[in-house]
Amino acid sequence: MTVSREVTTLSDPTLLEKVDKLRDLNIGQHVPLPQLVVAGDQSSGKSSLLESLTGIPFPKDQTLCTRHATQITSRRSINDRVDIRIIPGPHASEEHRKEVEGFQMHMPSGLKFREQFEEILKKANEKMGLRTDVSTGKGAVFSEDVLKIELQGPHEDYLTIIDVPGIFRTTTQGTTKDDMVIVRDLVKKYIKDDRTVILAVLPSNVDIATQEILELAEDYDKNGERTLGVLTKPDLVLEQSAQAAVCDLVKGKKRPLTLGYFVVRNRGASGSSKEQPELDQIFRQQPWIDLPQDRVGIPALREQLMSLLVEITRREFPKLLQDVSNQIKDCKRELQSLGPPRQDEREQRVYLSRIAEIFQDRARAALAADYNADPVFDKDELRLITHVVNITGVFSADFQLGAHSRHFEKSSVASDTDEDSDLEEPPRVESMIDNLRVLLEKARVDDVALGERAELDGIIVPLPPHKIPMPREDFSAWINNVYLKSRGLDLGTFNANFVATAFAEQSRKWGDMTKIYMSRVIITLHRFIAAALRSICSEEQTRSHLWSAILESLVERYKTAMAQASLLIEVEQRKKPYTLNKQFAEALSKARGYRVTELLRPKARKDIKQYGDTQYMVNLNDIAKVAEGKSNVEQLQEEIHDILQAYYSLALDRYIDNIFQLAVDYCLLHGPSSPLNVFTQDWVINLEAEQLERIAGETKSSKKCRTKLAKKIVDLTDALKILKT
Repeated sequence: MTVSREVTTLSDPTLLEKVDKLRDLNIGQHVPLPQLVVAGDQSSGKSSLLESLTGIPFPKDQTLCTRHATQITSRRSINDRVDIRIIPGPHASEEHRKEVEGFQMHMPSGLKFREQFEEILKKANEKMGLRTDVSTGKGAVFSEDVLKIELQGPHEDYLTIIDVPGIFRTTTQGTTKDDMVIVRDLVKKYIKDDRTVILAVLPSNVDIATQEILELAEDYDKNGERTLGVLTKPDLVLEQSAQAAVCDLVKGKKRPLTLGYFVVRNRGASGSSKEQPELDQIFRQQPWIDLPQDRVGIPALREQLMSLLVEITRREFPKLLQDVSNQIKDCKRELQSLGPPRQDEREQRVYLSRIAEIFQDRARAALAADYNADPVFDKDELRLITHVVNITGVFSADFQLGAHSRHFEKSSVASDTDEDSDLEEPPRVESMIDNLRVLLEKARVDDVALGERAELDGIIVPLPPHKIPMPREDFSAWINNVYLKSRGLDLGTFNANFVATAFAEQSRKWGDMTKIYMSRVIITLHRFIAAALRSICSEEQTRSHLWSAILESLVERYKTAMAQASLLIEVEQRKKPYTLNKQFAEALSKARGYRVTELLRPKARKDIKQYGDTQYMVNLNDIAKVAEGKSNVEQLQEEIHDILQAYYSLALDRYIDNIFQLAVDYCLLHGPSSPLNVFTQDWVINLEAEQLERIAGETKSSKKCRTKLAKKIVDLTDALKILKT
């Protein structure tokens, strides 16, 4: 921190006066203000230093030591005048605020004020409710209130200093260990802000390593850029080694600070009658005379402090203006999030209806993937339809790859969809599916919280799910075994019920995989509804009551969707396999032709015709032999395989579409009974007055927060006017 050396007494005091007015408004509790804070251990010479700087005879008796912050403001004026008042602490009750604000004193003479200061201090302490007799337990020992003393006169300098209670490490009569903590916290509150210059008062006759104020200062000013060391009591340093140690500090050879150190001599606790020039004669003696003269004595320190205060005020003023403006915006935004005041039924219904309207707007945007509609969609959990599409993509891929119990044999049905394998995906498709799985992991869909599990108990299956077994390779052996165990008196045919039994076994995993899929969609939708309400209604109690009011309806609609999925599973697995899709006959015909073709292929020979056409020729006798070469059981097993495969392929595609269209899209997303349609303006209109009051009625904490924000906005707006005037 660099300091201008211009003559500050000739500087325009307007900025300093503006900051003092902000301090009167207690703006410092909201926005850090440029200030000089005097802090140090008890018995460090702090009171004597303040008297030297301000001319105010602060009491040096331990029983009258500083028990609250004191703001001393001096301003140059034609006439002498002293104004004394108490600024209530930031956490003062309304009753205490009125009590202390009634304390105001005005004196036409600074001399008279100084003569009566000790008595004035006692009255101020009484007004703050502080203990006046340390031997009794009546009253507090320390206070957050601030005693403001404003000195005006032709000989005053432009300076504002804040004094805080001295730090102590051992209790005395009337103080406790709790009081030690209170004082430390009070000191920390004043020195923590970056716009505060810390005047660390250090007795020269004590090792500075033992001074707690330096430790506290380092906690908040790690680089020592805004801490100025003031070394007192040099007259008590008698040993040459101790004097040399003090000189090394001032010269910057030990424990350097950017603002450096000053050595000053003040009147002692005994009340020496010596004037300041006489006290400063010590600095014309060895070893002090070798120190830079702008670093010794009260006049040099006072000039430096005035320069510092002007410098930090000028430097920080634009930032201060911006901070106040930003705070006003933040407060207005927070106040707006509380909604309008809602004392009666009409206000409550309007308030809740507005929340419902915004919720429906965001639900529509989330379903349409219109994420530019509102900045809240930057949050991943609100991108509802994207998550549902990704979950559905993984579900469809998993179904295609492994929903069947056993792999079918290769046939024309498989060849029509994939030349290489009946169930393997091309590399590009596999890569896309892997990407979808990664997205689901990032979205933490399967990480279901305890609260979510409790709310959705009995609806969703456990997530993450158990591993679904992959299809087996023993299809032919399985068909043969089942057929031999279940055939009847069928002449060259098989019982139609056998296909139904085989299909039910082949689709056995459909139910579990579908419930996992539905559970993932439901938990995603459940989270969206909760997150959307959080983004609209910031008041926790209102949101909690609203959630409790709609939860039962949400759960019922989730159950309806699950029931719809269960119905589709039952329809596919419990009824006789049947389809009107003409592709079934085509697929079955191709499968039969494929088998004959594969049997005749080894016996076929090429017959190259004119123009390069190639045909295959097969002997009719070979065809007859192929037909004769299979047993009735073998032919029936192949027929069962081809019928089952042709039907399974069609049923699979139909089922995936139906689950999404009828269970997910209709029941959960876009249908009239979607959970997204529970919380609507119509729902709010139909609420009974008692339930409306329970949900939308303003809580005590909300009222308190509203009042606090409103007052803060008024104070900050007044502060902004002061800064811009």
